[in-house]
Amino acid sequence: MAVSAPRPAVRACLFDMDGLLINSEDIYSEVTNSVLKDHGKPALPWHIKASLQGLPGTAATAKFLEWSNLPYTPEELYKEMTRRQEGEWKNTKPMPGSHELLQRLVQKRIPIALASSSHHGTYRLKTAHLEDMFALFGEHKVLGDDPRIPPGKGKPAPDIWQIALKSLNDAMLAAGEITTPIAPEECLVFEDGIPGVKGALAAGCQVVWVPNPEILSLYKDNTESIVGPMGDVLISLEDLDYAKYSL
Repeated sequence: MAVSAPRPAVRACLFDMDGLLINSEDIYSEVTNSVLKDHGKPALPWHIKASLQGLPGTAATAKFLEWSNLPYTPEELYKEMTRRQEGEWKNTKPMPGSHELLQRLVQKRIPIALASSSHHGTYRLKTAHLEDMFALFGEHKVLGDDPRIPPGKGKPAPDIWQIALKSLNDAMLAAGEITTPIAPEECLVFEDGIPGVKGALAAGCQVVWVPNPEILSLYKDNTESIVGPMGDVLISLEDLDYAKYSL
């Protein structure tokens, strides 16, 4: 049996946000199901939910409409979803183990960056009451409407992860904190959505996939093909084996 090559040591960690660091995916589901219910439709199936996670808002809306056939244009539905969500974002809370993991990495001087498809306005609504947690990322936040992301290059494209790594490298090289840039394969990406996992692997990073248990149950026989030889699967960030990654 072939023995896989050892993975490079982790020098930086990159994070998704929705459903990984905070429970905002639950709110997305609740709002989506409220719209479906208003039109006599059944709740969103988990396999459709899985295909939407991590996509930019407009792309997710268009994909959702293909499945649901609701009587909206993509622009109308995006506006309606946004209206219903805005009053709920103040209720987001950290996912189990997320704040503790970020604090540990900062204490150990392992650089971290955020790479989220959420736009700046939505990001502020979701995180304003969690500033002590998200301040840990400093300036290293790449959001879905960041002008550095080329049009049409949101997840599952690798660009958002590449830009997040470049943000870390540029700052640390300029400060003299490193002399050799951190390579993609030295980055550990934490992601709950399959599109984001695909983008991270395309960028050449190591990946820890932390899906919702319902989604994991759909793919339990197919996880290796999703995360590949550079990836692992966890039920929760609380289950992370720090020693495995020397974190």
